Amino acid sequence: MKYYFAPLEGVTNALFRRTYDRVIGGIDAYYSPFVTTRDSGIMKRKEKSDIEPANNPGFKLIPQLLTTDASAFIQSSLHMEEMGYDEVNLNLGCPSGTVVPKGKGAGFLRTPDKLDRFLEEIFDRCRIQISIKTRIGFESADEFPRLLEIYNQYPVKELTIHLRTREEFYRGSVHEEVFQYAYTHSKAPLCYNGDVKTVADVRRLEETYPDLEAVMIGRGFLIDPGFIGNSGQTSDEKRANIFLDEMCKEYCQVISGDTHVLHKMKELWNYRKDAYENGDKIFKKIRKARSLSEYKDICYQIKSKKGEI
Repeated sequence: MKYYFAPLEGVTNALFRRTYDRVIGGIDAYYSPFVTTRDSGIMKRKEKSDIEPANNPGFKLIPQLLTTDASAFIQSSLHMEEMGYDEVNLNLGCPSGTVVPKGKGAGFLRTPDKLDRFLEEIFDRCRIQISIKTRIGFESADEFPRLLEIYNQYPVKELTIHLRTREEFYRGSVHEEVFQYAYTHSKAPLCYNGDVKTVADVRRLEETYPDLEAVMIGRGFLIDPGFIGNSGQTSDEKRANIFLDEMCKEYCQVISGDTHVLHKMKELWNYRKDAYENGDKIFKKIRKARSLSEYKDICYQIKSKKGEI
């Protein structure tokens, strides 16, 4: 089984990926936060810098594109080829309220016939390999068989399925029965996504789906950095703490002022808190920190008291 790091906008940027790979490792591929395509195919400077191969050394990165315009997708994919990439990922999963009203991300799932025409054009004209990340529907899981029927018409390199609808966002349980359907009906290799947070979750997937190609994890790797890791063993509290310390150091190198660095670290701790029984109490204290020295003192207490604070 391969392990992929899911893209999380504003979090899993190039700096994060480099630090995670250096301290934790064990990731087979990172997916970039989505790049918004433009008619010219030219990316914003920040987007280009984030996926520039020189800024992502020593590990595999797969750029993710967000669009409903086939020509823009094709032009952008050519740009990715020029940068040295051999695969791009189409985002059909983003549930954001700023994305969906434009018909992009999970919003594209509302118009399956239009999606079919879009896929026909990009697979016909693109040379680069195309993988897809999708939700199981917009409003209902009952939409998925029709979506899979569409995906099965094309040479999708890999199909990552987040097992919730757009309307569910990240709430509630995943629809395991939909993945069971996909496992027996998909022509493309599959990647499982949704609520994978522990080694036990991964082992269950390996036993239930012995031919499963990969699992994509996002929040799980932020809650407990390295629960897979290089060794594939159980979580390592020490390495998780080292990772957070290293992220703080790295942010201090590129961000001016305690306030902005603290904002980034609090963003990471908003996920990490779920690794502790009293996580809300811990995060409340971290959230109130007004300086890096205060933040570091709180982190020291957490480490020395093993989460008791």
